[in-house]
Amino acid sequence: MDKKDVAGIRKQFKPDNDLLRVSDIFNVYIMKETTDIYHYQRQPFEMLDSDQQELFMNNFKKALTGQMNEKLFELKFKRDAENSSQLILHKGLLSDGEEWQNQMLLMTEKIIANPFEKDIVITFIRGEYMKPSRKRSDESDDSSRDTVYSHPFTLCTINRTEEPKKEIQFDYIEKEFKYKVEVDPVIDLKNPMTSFLFPAITNHASDVNHVLYAAPKANEPDFHFIEEVLNGDEIMTAQEDKAVFEEVIKSVVGDRLSPSTLAKVYNEIHTTIEENEEDEPPKLDYKDVERVLTNSGEKVKGDKIKEAFQLITDNEAYEFKAGSIVPKYKTKSIKIQTMIANISISPQDLQYVRQVDYKGKRCIMIEIEEDAEIDGFKMLPEAFGDE
Repeated sequence: MDKKDVAGIRKQFKPDNDLLRVSDIFNVYIMKETTDIYHYQRQPFEMLDSDQQELFMNNFKKALTGQMNEKLFELKFKRDAENSSQLILHKGLLSDGEEWQNQMLLMTEKIIANPFEKDIVITFIRGEYMKPSRKRSDESDDSSRDTVYSHPFTLCTINRTEEPKKEIQFDYIEKEFKYKVEVDPVIDLKNPMTSFLFPAITNHASDVNHVLYAAPKANEPDFHFIEEVLNGDEIMTAQEDKAVFEEVIKSVVGDRLSPSTLAKVYNEIHTTIEENEEDEPPKLDYKDVERVLTNSGEKVKGDKIKEAFQLITDNEAYEFKAGSIVPKYKTKSIKIQTMIANISISPQDLQYVRQVDYKGKRCIMIEIEEDAEIDGFKMLPEAFGDE
């Protein structure tokens, strides 16, 4: 799944939507002390009142929010895993009612194998995502929903519980202050801890060999959950992928690079991403890295890059995810750090930055088209070198 696939299903999580129907919801309450199932309940989603439906829909939407390879990861299932989650989830997908619930209880047992810091609620839903075969045309009388692709799915969210707030209330009738005591825990549906969607849905195809996993925090996936609960293959976060890319580049051209060269590197990769926007997210092997560096003005040899791949990744056939390497291209995502000041700039504007020597001192020079401002005052232009 790419960001478009995720966004496509996420925006459909809203009540009374004929493109996404949730048939069943199954909630399981887990006690932190015993990691036992304290209570569970399954019911038709439509039996919830409208306010409850909206709360859960927002929870599901939140669960699928985040950047791919930072917060959201498409995992490939390991083959021949013991007590395979792929098999459990697939059986559930093909089942109805009681049997689906039984399969979700098996997944629950895997989830709660390790203790949690607080009581948690595990929520499973069973639904169907209907994706139109094409976009609607304003010039055509044909409905965009004449042909749709049906995608049955199971979504799981794990939410912590919070202690109820202690409050002082004023009773208008009795004219007295009262201490409000609540004992029922509150389920935090606004901040799901961990989630997963099965099967992965790419364009018009459901892929039962992959599952979409949502980490608790960006670039902080729970590797135990990935490997032991979902039985997924190892993953590399965008942050890790970028760090490895930087090590490969340093190994090839050294750790000193001009801003203009780095700007060209990022531009080359960004262009590759844009050219493949409608296709599968592009990846870069050592030959692609050689092309990027050569087009950026660096004289490099393919053999040296291949050796760097083998040295840094232990795999000369390793491929970087292009989207993980380039910082957000049109936002101030690059930080230039000095002891005097920190500067934020976008990759597309990095070409206007230079480090220059002036009277034996290193200076950063930024080319600008307008007067800079300091605390509401426009800076007075000075000739370069004026004291």
